[in-house]
Amino acid sequence: MTGLGEPPQVSVVLVTYNSAEHIGRCLTAMANDGTRRTREFVVLDNASTDDTVAVVRALSVPACRLYVSSLNLGFASGANAGVAQSTGRWVLLVNPDAVVAPGAVDALVDFAEQHPDAGPIGGRTFRPDGSVDPRSCWGRQTLWSTFCFATGLSSALRRSTRFNPESLGVWGRDSVREVGTVTGYFMLIRRAHWDALGGLDPTFFMYGDDVDFSERARRLGLRPMITPTAVTQHSGGASSVDDDRAVMLLRGRLTLMDRHWGRLARRLGRLLIRAGVLLRAVAAPRSSWPLVWRQRAQWTEPYPVVSRGIPRDAAGAPVVRAA
Repeated sequence: MTGLGEPPQVSVVLVTYNSAEHIGRCLTAMANDGTRRTREFVVLDNASTDDTVAVVRALSVPACRLYVSSLNLGFASGANAGVAQSTGRWVLLVNPDAVVAPGAVDALVDFAEQHPDAGPIGGRTFRPDGSVDPRSCWGRQTLWSTFCFATGLSSALRRSTRFNPESLGVWGRDSVREVGTVTGYFMLIRRAHWDALGGLDPTFFMYGDDVDFSERARRLGLRPMITPTAVTQHSGGASSVDDDRAVMLLRGRLTLMDRHWGRLARRLGRLLIRAGVLLRAVAAPRSSWPLVWRQRAQWTEPYPVVSRGIPRDAAGAPVVRAA
């Protein structure tokens, strides 16, 4: 137990957007997972139009505070706003459609305490059918991985670490490993490191923010890592349909290139991304790829830069308030 006035050890921050179907199960599971460390829960709702806010209000979860935004800030800005309302020594981002297994939070913090240079840290994820979900982490986005996307090699040879390097091959996330990216749906980091990195980059409205965060963490001397003892179940992709998700993913990739690659690599990368989408649109005319290609005006340029700070509306008033 902490003493009077001491901050909790872990701040669990959840960003919701039309998450009424999932958030109750997520918070209830975490509140009853037997974690031995003190925690607080901060829910930042991104202007949901369903019953998300009402569901959270109806829950009896100790040390849970709800904040609502009048605008959809996107994941990165929403997470930053939520973390700004928290006080724990550790920051844990959790997606509202994740079900965190008993002991998973302690496993993350135990691992982090044993590996001071680790961060951010993620775990092992399973789908509802019990199969391993590889999306807890990815390999780094490079010019080579982008070439493999452009030529279709990453799709034809999905299980290959050489030709689909971002997938990390057949590795079942069942061992400790340093990775390119720890995804933001279940991600732990020391608050001191979060503050040193300035949080997530709000330029990324959706997707790519965690890749950028892991890249910047490496520059700080940290090692993004996975520990298989921290287990979650994740349905994934609940807030976006296929073509919308593809557009945001592609624009996120271009923004990452703009942030982290040299000028020549950025030019080549943009051409390769376009080639990869066109190839898939021609090869799979009944898929969503033809629509994504027709929507290329929406993803062929990086996101415009968004400054960090308290999100405000056009009149200058803060858009986030306690609910």
